Amino acid sequence: MSQTSKPERHGRHTVARHGVLKSPHPFAQIMKVLGIVLAVVLVSGAGIAAYAAYDLTATFTSDAVELEGQGSVPPDIGAIEGGVNLFLAGTDACEKAYAGYFGDRCTGPDADVELNDVNMLVHISDNPRRVTVISFPRDLMVPIPRCTQADGSETEPMNKAMLNTAYKFGGLNCVVQTVKQLTGLDIQYAAKVTWGGVIEITNAVGGVEVCLAKGIDDPNTGIDWPAGMRKIQGLDALQFLRTRHGVGNGGDLGRISNQQQYMSRLARKLVSEEVLSSPATLYKLATTAVDNVTPSQSLTNPLTLVQIALAVKNVPYDEMVFLQYPVLEDPYDSNRVVPDETSAEPLWDALEANQPLKLTGDVSQGEGVVVVKPTTPAEPTPTPDPSASAGPTPTPTQTPVPLPSEIAGQTAAQETCSNGNASGG
Repeated sequence: MSQTSKPERHGRHTVARHGVLKSPHPFAQIMKVLGIVLAVVLVSGAGIAAYAAYDLTATFTSDAVELEGQGSVPPDIGAIEGGVNLFLAGTDACEKAYAGYFGDRCTGPDADVELNDVNMLVHISDNPRRVTVISFPRDLMVPIPRCTQADGSETEPMNKAMLNTAYKFGGLNCVVQTVKQLTGLDIQYAAKVTWGGVIEITNAVGGVEVCLAKGIDDPNTGIDWPAGMRKIQGLDALQFLRTRHGVGNGGDLGRISNQQQYMSRLARKLVSEEVLSSPATLYKLATTAVDNVTPSQSLTNPLTLVQIALAVKNVPYDEMVFLQYPVLEDPYDSNRVVPDETSAEPLWDALEANQPLKLTGDVSQGEGVVVVKPTTPAEPTPTPDPSASAGPTPTPTQTPVPLPSEIAGQTAAQETCSNGNASGG
């Protein structure tokens, strides 16, 4: 298989269109709480985090990663203009403080290797604003391009390798370049969080309540939990996100949808009174995120975070879509998958045209979750802010574009529960 570079099809839009500012949508509160994008929790926040980041600028920017071909992005006091793409990586670094939790993974010959096991691309469209989160399997076989490392040296390109090895070969920049080549999307921002970062961030928020439609029994992660609602935090939360054999068909595709359940429920926790009414909790969460996340250089300015928050503040739940990148079985290895580019093409076209999406496939490619009747209140209706300056109203949404059934996913308006492997529930 010879390496080919897929031409970029989607650049960043430059036309500014500002509508009437409204009261904060719950998703904006999420953005304002965390302070920086998190690989396992969709997108991080801005307002509170920006305050923390000003205090911790040296810590936050010291390890910032330069993305190839990325010019400076000047901050503004309004919502960020045009479409925005953020890449979020979750890595399995064996940090000294947490390595003891992971047994052979952190004591064997590969203990010093860091892999990008969670890979998410967050697309925030231009007006009208929509949010689309696309998860890519760790065992997706793709070409890895030549990448520039932090010391200026270049890595050799590879015709075919697992996506989760890109970080090992060239760091966060190389993961971004790999996904950029696969999707044809320009990626302006990126960040990564480690296992230890997930533990600390979940502790800071006080845990998240997840739903198990059936119990999970997975000796690989030490989980043996019965069906029902369960509050998890710290190491339990990380192992829930890592479990593969315990949900669905035991594959990575089921794990992805299980992670999306966690993200959705974490979002609901962040907009609850338990978090929003506690300034101490908000500040602790923001500073914890700043301490545990490595951003791209383009994401280190706190004002940029505020701009991103303003861009999504009024996006309704049914316009926040979680998708799994469509794949086919690798004809040379049944334990690996390859891109289904034919099925993915309508998705890229819809994002480029800023058209709403209609899901026609299953909620999970790997049977990792099941849809349940919502138990939380519907999102509040935003009200106009009389102090905000008026502007053009976005064009009404178009007819939704049906995605191929090969693309699994759900909207934030749906609630799911883990489809555990334990017999009898």
